Amino acid sequence: MIPRVHQQGSNTLGLLHYLYGKGTREEHIDPHLVASFDGMATDPGRDPSVTKADLRHLLDQTLSLLDADQRPDKRVWHCSVRAAPDDPILSDEQWGDIARRMVAATGIDPGDGAGCRWAAVRHADDHIHIVATLVREDGRSPDHHRSGKRAQAECRLIEKELGLRQVAAGDGTAAKRATSAERHKAERKGRDRPARDELRETVRRAVAGADGEEEFFDRLAAAGLLIRKRVAPSGDLLGYKVALPDDRNSEKEPAFYAGSTLAPDLSLPRIRERWALPAEVASSADGSLPEQPDLPNMTGPAFARRRATAATWQALLIIDHGDDGTAAAQIAAAGEMLDALAKTSAAHTRAQLREAAFVFERAGRSHVKAVRGHDRALRQAARDLVPSGPVLGRGEDCASTAMLVDMAFFLAIATANWHAKKRHGQQAAAARQAAEHLRAAYQAAAGAPMAVLCQRGQRPAPRVRQRQADLLQQVLPGLAARVQAEAGWPALAATLDDVRRAGHDPAALLTEAARRRELDTATSISDVLVWRLRRGAHLSALAESPHDTPARGSRRQGPSAPSTLTSPSTVDDFSRRR
Repeated sequence: MIPRVHQQGSNTLGLLHYLYGKGTREEHIDPHLVASFDGMATDPGRDPSVTKADLRHLLDQTLSLLDADQRPDKRVWHCSVRAAPDDPILSDEQWGDIARRMVAATGIDPGDGAGCRWAAVRHADDHIHIVATLVREDGRSPDHHRSGKRAQAECRLIEKELGLRQVAAGDGTAAKRATSAERHKAERKGRDRPARDELRETVRRAVAGADGEEEFFDRLAAAGLLIRKRVAPSGDLLGYKVALPDDRNSEKEPAFYAGSTLAPDLSLPRIRERWALPAEVASSADGSLPEQPDLPNMTGPAFARRRATAATWQALLIIDHGDDGTAAAQIAAAGEMLDALAKTSAAHTRAQLREAAFVFERAGRSHVKAVRGHDRALRQAARDLVPSGPVLGRGEDCASTAMLVDMAFFLAIATANWHAKKRHGQQAAAARQAAEHLRAAYQAAAGAPMAVLCQRGQRPAPRVRQRQADLLQQVLPGLAARVQAEAGWPALAATLDDVRRAGHDPAALLTEAARRRELDTATSISDVLVWRLRRGAHLSALAESPHDTPARGSRRQGPSAPSTLTSPSTVDDFSRRR
């Protein structure tokens, strides 16, 4: 159940006209009162002899207690309360009780017999609107400070009592949602998202990996945004605003949004924090980018993804075991990496990666202050991804992307678990939602390279395949039968052979890969081990071509079905598996 306290206004009758009107899209059906301050307010929705002006006069009577020059300019309080889409339809009596609890919790009518006058109008199954005049019966102003947070807290109680969907509690760090007017405007213009959301995404992508103001603003301009900078008399840059070229306000001028109104961490001072590097970090190796050896047939985009995978693994360990400040910094930097990955993704993974980055940004903000500097490995990884561009057709094709998305998936789950431990409900939910999109992106990216590996794994002679099965039984005796029954087992067998050919000890590396996180609850253990082994042995993510000559004594067979992402039905404990 979502309460929303709207900006205070000065026109009670204008708001009533909207509440009792047809709506902007004829969506208001049977508007009527469900509750009021005295339980006896006249209802212009059900009584044809009553007008909206009559209801306005009743609500505004307390204004007469004050001299004209003492009446507040912003005297209309407006709150909407909306149920979740999958909640049961509540009765008028239930909505009336909810309205009474809302005005009591927010201080509008605390139950002392002298509260503000208010009325609750229902014009749809799933929500009500409460309108009140901000002058009490005793002429005083109501104590409605922080009424939004108070309404949220009361809704959490109502959800539990009525068995409704329990919405994650907020902490005031979320980006401001688009208003109904902005959403309707986007629909009229045929936009997928409101301008506010589109600008926030574009600015986030411009920030991802940028190393200074000049590059940041160059990226904004390259994205086609209009930019307005706020400059002090001294010449110092204080802030910025951005607008879409074709998004105009009522004066037919570009509708500009300040960075801070798009999201709290997109103000210029907060963006500058990402570029600052404390001296103690600059002089240490803790924030350095993990080194990667030269790999065969590795091109720029694939190499950038391999380095991003290593940085993501490093960030995952810090989130699991580091202090709160460095963990918060890694989570924020992970958002930049996902933005950069989505920006350079191939068409068949782009939609899911874009959605993953879009929802993960909520996980990047909390009241835990990020200690910047130690996150530079992940930020540098984001910076490398952007100029390297898409990898498809340039080296390892989707294999290095699959490897990175696989790791990013576990990073998202580690993030969800970190936030859950700190009772950051909205952030934890956002990270889990991002993980679901990453899982879908992985399945799209991994299909082709896993099919190649599976095809290679089916080609060797029976004695070679038996040797790999014996090795698996030796290292993972409790899981060997399950792994061999998976569709991805041939891909794992091919990878074990690649590990041996590269001069490594397959048993030692397999033992290490299995030790990193438990495997019992994984849906496809093969997938997990394939990417862990290929990364740990510094193997190219994409195996040799399936059209190479088959090994002597073996037959060429068709590719096995691509295996699925390693995930059980729930994702709460995924962070243990890497």
